[in-house]
Amino acid sequence: MALVNTTLAAASRIVVLSGAGISTESGIPDFRGPNGLWTREPGSQRLSSLRAYTEDPEVRRRSWQARLSHPVWSAEPNPAHRALVTLEHTGRLAAIVTQNIDRLHQKAGSDPERVIELHGSIFDTVCLSCGDRRPMSEALDRVRAGEPDPPCLVCGGILKSATISFGQSLDREVLLRAKEAVQTCDLMLVTGSSLAVQPAAGLVGLAARAGATVMICNASPTPYDHLAAVILRDPLAELLPALTNP
Repeated sequence: MALVNTTLAAASRIVVLSGAGISTESGIPDFRGPNGLWTREPGSQRLSSLRAYTEDPEVRRRSWQARLSHPVWSAEPNPAHRALVTLEHTGRLAAIVTQNIDRLHQKAGSDPERVIELHGSIFDTVCLSCGDRRPMSEALDRVRAGEPDPPCLVCGGILKSATISFGQSLDREVLLRAKEAVQTCDLMLVTGSSLAVQPAAGLVGLAARAGATVMICNASPTPYDHLAAVILRDPLAELLPALTNP
């Protein structure tokens, strides 16, 4: 651990890539892990498909019910999220590029301007036709009032959470910000990501090619472990506080 702490302490511009694994101890299940949502309920994968969502009204109705009961509404940041706030206070954390949609980094105290939400956020809705965006709470109130699949109030189009589904392109400006961040860091710290989803996973290779040291903290092996100078498998809620408070 001393060598790991030395590597982290030597970095002057750190970029974190966070995945679902950092939020599991806050009660938000991941997708692919042993207790992940897709492992326990394989059929739920259709709820994450843009094509299924747009073509099948039943998928949309199931998605709205899932949003109503999503654990994000009661989730609180855990020690791993707070450890990154501690790291930010050193002035060496340039950005948190997150695959998560839960905003727990911001809730923990991370500067929202430093958090790049690569896959969007569940806290807003977006119309797939006209692009109108509104707080998710407004749509959920309509579901509770009896609308099983609330349409856009502006054009009548299909509403979904402002998150990136499979088959949906990332926001170009958001992806550009993420690429710029990783290409200018000297340490990329991967926390709780299986690195199985592109283009997020490809940011690790981009950072390595730009000369950054890669540190991967994930419970299971990833396709990018060969690029890492350091690989750690410990629980993040224990590991990250130990790294940021040596």
